[in-house]
Amino acid sequence: MKNPRLPAPTLARVFASVFLAGAALRAADAPNAADRMFAEYFRAETVRVNAQSTAEMKTPRDWTDRRAEDREQLFEMLGLSPRPERTDLKPTITGREEHPEFFVEKLHFQSRPGLYVTANLYVPKNLVGRAPAILYGCGHTLVKEGAVSMGNKTGYQHHGAWFARHGYVCLVLDTIELGELEGRHHGTRRFGQYWWNSRGYTPAGVEAWNGIRALDYLQSRPEVDGEKIGMTGRSGGGAYTWYTAALDDRIKVAVPVAGITDLHNHVVDGIVQGHCDCMFMVNTYRWDYARLAALLAPRPLLLANSDKDAIFPLDGVLRVHGELARLYALQQASDKLGLLITSGPHKDTQDLQVPTFRWFNRWLKGTDPLVTVAAEKLFPPKQLRVFTPGREPPDERTTKIHDTFVPLAAPAIPADQAAWQRQRTEWMQALREKSFRGWPAVEEPLALGRRDRTGDSETWEFVSQGPIRLPLTVQRPAGRGPVHRVFLYVLDGGELTPGSPGAAAGTALVRFFPRGLGPTASGLSAANQNEVRRRYMLLGQTVDGMRVWDICRAVAALRMHPLFGDAPIHLVGARDQAINVLYASLFIAGLSSVELIAPPASHLTGPDYLNVLRYLDVPQTLAMAGERQPVKVSQADRDAWSWTTKTAQQLGWSADRLRFD
Repeated sequence: MKNPRLPAPTLARVFASVFLAGAALRAADAPNAADRMFAEYFRAETVRVNAQSTAEMKTPRDWTDRRAEDREQLFEMLGLSPRPERTDLKPTITGREEHPEFFVEKLHFQSRPGLYVTANLYVPKNLVGRAPAILYGCGHTLVKEGAVSMGNKTGYQHHGAWFARHGYVCLVLDTIELGELEGRHHGTRRFGQYWWNSRGYTPAGVEAWNGIRALDYLQSRPEVDGEKIGMTGRSGGGAYTWYTAALDDRIKVAVPVAGITDLHNHVVDGIVQGHCDCMFMVNTYRWDYARLAALLAPRPLLLANSDKDAIFPLDGVLRVHGELARLYALQQASDKLGLLITSGPHKDTQDLQVPTFRWFNRWLKGTDPLVTVAAEKLFPPKQLRVFTPGREPPDERTTKIHDTFVPLAAPAIPADQAAWQRQRTEWMQALREKSFRGWPAVEEPLALGRRDRTGDSETWEFVSQGPIRLPLTVQRPAGRGPVHRVFLYVLDGGELTPGSPGAAAGTALVRFFPRGLGPTASGLSAANQNEVRRRYMLLGQTVDGMRVWDICRAVAALRMHPLFGDAPIHLVGARDQAINVLYASLFIAGLSSVELIAPPASHLTGPDYLNVLRYLDVPQTLAMAGERQPVKVSQADRDAWSWTTKTAQQLGWSADRLRFD
């Protein structure tokens, strides 16, 4: 068959998805029927994820049996499995500032080689013996003088000062975004770096790892009682407190402030748009956030929030606390769980600070004195900067850590058929469990039905998943003759033009747009479509991963219709949809052939599926598909597929399995 030609991809396809959430819409948006359909989809999926969060923990044994497994899953979802090596921290003190009651050391350490963490250590003067310590995680506070970042630690210096004035050693950490070495928290939110999903990368993992290594540093200090360490922070710092404390029991007491809410708030209410990527794990195992919080039990935990916080709404905070209260009661530790709700917006207020200080006094010191000294900033920001401007370390990787934090797979060419079979089995298992885990566990009835008919063209509709109904446009053979073969074209933003549709005797042409494209495209602005796309990852999916599911369902719908009988099906896709077609072919039995037109050669530039690059990339998938049925690749640089062609040659495959035009 002659290669169909497609129009150039449009910008709208980059932000491919749909959703309706009142809090997330701009006034200029015009949500349509597809947006309302997807709003219902996200509501249903959120309920499904929430239902499997902590409900099955009904006895203390249930919690203890699952805790170790959950912690390991969290390490994985933060890009920390296998564990990074605990390399030399190389701590370096670059200066010291004095206050009558304490001193501040300006320091940096390397949580991994080249991953520099800048920090200020607040140490009380005249200490007698070792003191309890606080690890403070900063939120998103921009402190700059001209173009030079002072680090968000300088914006939160008042917390370090208060702790030091009350007998604690306090380490205040810069984050990779808004720190002295300015990295990135906004990969998917602002920069379209959806390959972060494919890589299994989230900046939350970096911040959690930096927190774990900060604990190593604190325990190395002679002033610190290593058995009495607490952690707190607000907003982003609250989130990092949840993640770090969930992973590391050395944190004995935790007060995350405005750092957590549930999936209903994020996904259904649209609160995700108020957060950058550092707030979220790559949700491979489909957790709601009460399951993350459960990993802190039964340690002393004060959950703090204000009642008018627009990005951590009170209703979601209370739902998380309700689940925690049940779990703490199971552990007979209800006295160790506190809830602090103050009046106010998303702001660092004294009303939130004072009970936080009292909580640490109670659980780390065993005292409860009246708190009278306010937390206040005592130093100009530039006095607390660690590096001299212009003299930052040349070997730093902090600013680009997203490129290396989670390693890419580098598969070798299989030595023989046995090695290939083992590798293929491992990859298929990884795809099912790590990339497409968000697919429905049970297939629903397709409910295939005809919507309309014009001449030899008919439009059918089927259920792909829950409320999502997708159309198929069927061009029957000329004269409505019998069907001997079917070409299923998977489309993106434009029509394939294969010449004279239906002209070939016995050929049926079927056009199909997966979710969010063509007939189910959104009426929202590109910016809001991007926020919708981010919701998929929070539910343990990606929009393109679910389009692979849609393609599988479309083939199943065709096969159930008597018009086609046992006619062979040829599956065709172009550009990003070529990759979705390629992966779908791994899960569809008995395809006659697959054709890929101008496919991206990597998930770094093509569709994103959770974690896929930790195991394989598109060339390896092409080899797996070519083993199952003939695959034709056109409008592609053959050199980019050398792994595939070398594997085919090594295994002695016939030339018709993989063809490049």
